[in-house]
Amino acid sequence: MSGFVDEAQLNVRGGDGGAGAVSVRREAHVPLGGPDGGDGGTGGSVWLVADHNVASLLAFRDHPHRRATSGLHGQGKKRHGRSGVDLVVHVPPGTVVRGPHGDVIADLVSSGDRWQAARGGQGGRGNARFLSNRRRAPSFAEQGEPGEQQWLTLELKLMADVALVGFPNVGKSTLISRVSAAKPRIADYPFTTLEPNLGVVRIDEGTEIVVADIPGLIEGASEGRGLGHQFLRHIERARVLCVLVDLSPLAPHPPEEQERILLAELGAYRPELLQRPRVVVGSKLDVADDPPDEPASVRADAADDAAVGADPTGPTHLISSVTGAGLPPLVGRLAHLVGGAREAEATAEGFVVHRPAPSGISVVRDDDGALRIVGRAAERSVALSDVTTPDAQAYVRERLERLGVPGALVKAGAREGDEVRIGGFTFVYVPDGHSG
Repeated sequence: MSGFVDEAQLNVRGGDGGAGAVSVRREAHVPLGGPDGGDGGTGGSVWLVADHNVASLLAFRDHPHRRATSGLHGQGKKRHGRSGVDLVVHVPPGTVVRGPHGDVIADLVSSGDRWQAARGGQGGRGNARFLSNRRRAPSFAEQGEPGEQQWLTLELKLMADVALVGFPNVGKSTLISRVSAAKPRIADYPFTTLEPNLGVVRIDEGTEIVVADIPGLIEGASEGRGLGHQFLRHIERARVLCVLVDLSPLAPHPPEEQERILLAELGAYRPELLQRPRVVVGSKLDVADDPPDEPASVRADAADDAAVGADPTGPTHLISSVTGAGLPPLVGRLAHLVGGAREAEATAEGFVVHRPAPSGISVVRDDDGALRIVGRAAERSVALSDVTTPDAQAYVRERLERLGVPGALVKAGAREGDEVRIGGFTFVYVPDGHSG
């Protein structure tokens, strides 16, 4: 069974808020002590945090649910409930988060990036909070707010300095095994690599580059043929592209045609990939029937031959991963290009796409014709322990008027007798703003 998973479903749920308490202070010598119900605790939130110690999304494949703890209820004597504990969910750097409709809502690029995936519910206020000159003995409290819950799709795009790109069986796994400590399984048949492999190449003391062995591409990969899209997305974040072409007589196409097809697939998938620094490498030099001459353009320290956006020009490096021929100049060239790319992005920071917090209220019409008030503040206004008492009904009316609900209903075309819903509360609309 594979230990690498680059796409997974995740269900997140914030903890529920605790309910506020309805309580009256009772002491032997204080017959009318007043309300003293405490507040409920806030539910914990679920946070996604990019962690460099996590390499794949395997942890979510069989266990997709993550839930934070709920807040405790308030008690008498103004004792507030304890808040729930936030849940931190660790994901690999490079994780893209998509919402229920497929839109990108977070992109955790660098280790340490964090994003709130599900907010905990707010704790309800106890009846002591509703004491006023007009309400001397409030007999209601707020219920706790449910925590947010949603299904998310996680996609991992590997964070690597160099992506090895080539047809199946071109020698990418052998190359990464020779230049790094990675030990991928190597066999002599197409699609031997079904998952990306990462290798760390040590250039000198304190200098390392990360090389990704991307599973072999085929013609039509940009259109999703085979596992094209799953493979191609791991190339997106690479700083440098190393395009390998097969020089052996068993290659499916001549080297120039291999290069043309590979670059066409990259450009069709993401045109900007063709603007990345890249090196074209002739692989399997040891078994080539008629090996080409070593290109004159092989200069590891050249600053102007990055082949950025250039037309196919054939291999600029010739190597044999079996014998080791040509590997030191290639590693030096890759290190040079990676260093330049790192310098260029030194001031750039990873980004996180945050969902804007919903604010205000809106009015929508349900399928059965009833009007529904949507908005957290309005829904909180009616989330009381008891809305049947005159005190509670007066409070609800005052809160909705301050939020502008009557005006919003008029703009939405509400008519006398229409059913209006807010959360789990329903009332009949009358033009003067009073309800029954």
